Amino acid sequence: MQRNSKIPDSPARRGPIVLVGMMGVGKSTVGRRLAARLGLNFVDADEEIEKAAGMTVTEIFERYGESYFRDGERRVIARLMDGVPKVIATGGGAFMQDETRKLILDAATAIWLDADIEILVDRVARRESRPLLKNRDPRIVLTELAAVRNPVYALAPIHVKSIAAPHEVAVDSIMEQLTAWH
Repeated sequence: MQRNSKIPDSPARRGPIVLVGMMGVGKSTVGRRLAARLGLNFVDADEEIEKAAGMTVTEIFERYGESYFRDGERRVIARLMDGVPKVIATGGGAFMQDETRKLILDAATAIWLDADIEILVDRVARRESRPLLKNRDPRIVLTELAAVRNPVYALAPIHVKSIAAPHEVAVDSIMEQLTAWH
C-alpha cells in the first residue's frame, strides 16, 4: 500500500479512521474536513446504508424498526472495514452495537467526538431527519442517550472534544492526537 505522507505516523496509515459519537457532534462535517486534510476518501455510513436500502434512514426506522436498521448498519460498516485508509462517519448508535463496535475497534482507528449537551441540542435543531428525536424534546433525549452511550464511546482509543468553534478546531485536535497515538 502506498503511504500517504499527509497521514500522521499512526495506525491510521494502515486502515480506516472511524468517527463515533452522539448525533449532532459533527462526525460527518469533521470527517469530510479530516479526510480532505489527510488526502483520504470520506464515507458517511448513513449515506451508504441509504444507498444499499434505497430509502432514507428515517424511512428504514419507520418501516422496519431500529433493529432492522442496526443489522443493515453493521453489514455496511463491515464492508467498509476493508483495510483501506479512509475516514468514516458512523451514525450515533452504530458503536453501541457489540458486533459493530468490535468490527471498528479491531479494524480501524476509532475516534470519539464528544460535545456538551447544549452544543448537541443547538446542532440537532438544524436538521429534522433524526429518527430518535421525532416528536420528543432533544435536550431530554440527548441527555438520556449520553448517559448510556458516553461510557461506551469512551472505549474508542482517541477522544476529541468538539466545542462551539469552527470544525477545523476539532480537525486540528484529531490530527494532533493521531500523531501522538501509537
